[in-house]
Amino acid sequence: MDQKPKILIVDDEPFNVDYLEQELEELDYETVSASNGQEALEKIQTESPDLVLLDIMMPILDGFAVLSRMKADSNLRNIPVIIISAMNDLQSVVKGIEQGAEDYLPKPFEPVLLHARISSSLEKKRLRDEHRRLIRTFADKEVAEELMKSGFSLGGKHTRITAMFTDIRNFTTITEANDPVDVIELINQYYLIVIETVQAHGGNVNQMQGDGLMSFFGAPVSYSDHAQRAVHSALEIRRQLVAFNNAQAEKNGLQIDIGIGIATGRVVAGYAGTQSRASYICVGDPVNLSARLESHTKTAKKPIVIDENTCKELDVSIQVEPLGEEVFKGKTVPVQVYSVVASQ
Repeated sequence: MDQKPKILIVDDEPFNVDYLEQELEELDYETVSASNGQEALEKIQTESPDLVLLDIMMPILDGFAVLSRMKADSNLRNIPVIIISAMNDLQSVVKGIEQGAEDYLPKPFEPVLLHARISSSLEKKRLRDEHRRLIRTFADKEVAEELMKSGFSLGGKHTRITAMFTDIRNFTTITEANDPVDVIELINQYYLIVIETVQAHGGNVNQMQGDGLMSFFGAPVSYSDHAQRAVHSALEIRRQLVAFNNAQAEKNGLQIDIGIGIATGRVVAGYAGTQSRASYICVGDPVNLSARLESHTKTAKKPIVIDENTCKELDVSIQVEPLGEEVFKGKTVPVQVYSVVASQ
């Protein structure tokens, strides 16, 4: 931790709070305090402590209720809690540990034990935070959260999603005509726009295939309006690229033009691979069809092309233009295709 660890002391006995504040400040910790459970929850939200020292017997809201609410909140459950307990109150200690407390601290407080318990809990938190950071580096945010909440297991389940494929047009020509350093920078800017926009709409960018990105809406986190989210995401990506290209034009930089294909339907979603190396994937016709629809944007000369399943799930705020039926490679049944009309 770059800054002093912040510790929240929760105890209704002023003497205990004063003692702990003095000891912790001497150990170079920052402290805040609360005198009851309700105040503690408010301080946790506003102060974002690195650790909570929590008394059990308190007015308004006791320590068990605080623990229960913290563990039920995805934003608070990873803050370590050390129970403050009298030496003869073993039952409360056991109950607190069962509810998710990291450790316990007996009263009266012994300085060496106090420092050891706090240091151990903070180190465990640091390792968990690093673990979360690494998972989020190599997995999409939604997939990372699902992994940390439910754990990892190979296999999949049937679900309904919307798949979106985006691809840079004329990318081969761009790579041939420009310095690789400039091309990599362009790709990184493209990734940034697409990934942040998709995540802002509740989707996850699942596959990076050079200049092509495959995104899923509705898995692993399910949304009933996944098609609507996907199309809004596509429109927002297009708007951001206009701003990006305008800025690039002012400095004679490389610009990006992309096609976007969107398809909705049932897939099998889950982790495929081995116990040592696996990816979260969706397998099914919508995934392949979204790539075919993106390719069709070049023929149709339309930036965003969707299938009929997606079209049926959109509300009146999104305008579409019928483009007729197409038989795509690998399919025997014609697909009714639509273009999404960008709002002015």
